[in-house]
Amino acid sequence: MRVVLIDDDQLVCMSLKTILEADGMIEIAAIGNDGSQALPLYKEYTPDVLLMDIRMQGMNGTEALEELLQEFPAAKVLFLTTFVDDEYIIKALELGAKGYIIKQNFEHIVPALKAVCSGQNVYGDEIISKIPDLIKASEAFDYASYDISEKEYDIITLVAEGLSNKEIAARLFLSEGTVRNYLSSILEKLSLRDRTQLAVFYYQHR
Repeated sequence: MRVVLIDDDQLVCMSLKTILEADGMIEIAAIGNDGSQALPLYKEYTPDVLLMDIRMQGMNGTEALEELLQEFPAAKVLFLTTFVDDEYIIKALELGAKGYIIKQNFEHIVPALKAVCSGQNVYGDEIISKIPDLIKASEAFDYASYDISEKEYDIITLVAEGLSNKEIAARLFLSEGTVRNYLSSILEKLSLRDRTQLAVFYYQHR
């Protein structure tokens, strides 16, 4: 797995490089120290995952993510930070970051990178517990006008609760394949990128 690491603390960068490469399956292809380096380094090294701090001098992580996704919408970005500021969490979710974990939880970094690389979204417990209270409800959303069926709405609510496809399938007496098909259809109808954005969308329009 190729990883580009961006953090404005040189000591943190070197420590993370040592920890991550000790796993044997992770290569730190490049290191940057400012958000403005995210796009050029991604272009040059095409990493599997971009691991980035969120609060940095110069361009911060969310600004860098927004710039990166405009050119590479499929880029997988995992935020690793000491900050659990509400503003940053919401912005990261809205933009489509694949994960947001806390630096202090060193034992979670390697599993989180592997999960994001495989297509999963990873948010630490500290983040998940804050999401429902952070996202403000707006006026009622007319899902029917987007051709969302009752079954699809049920799936949306279960995704928002954090259930996996397997858990949703068991709850609704469907196969996992059927749930995946429903989810793909829902994302297309609502013009959303992934299940994290879908969960954010649900809470915003509840």
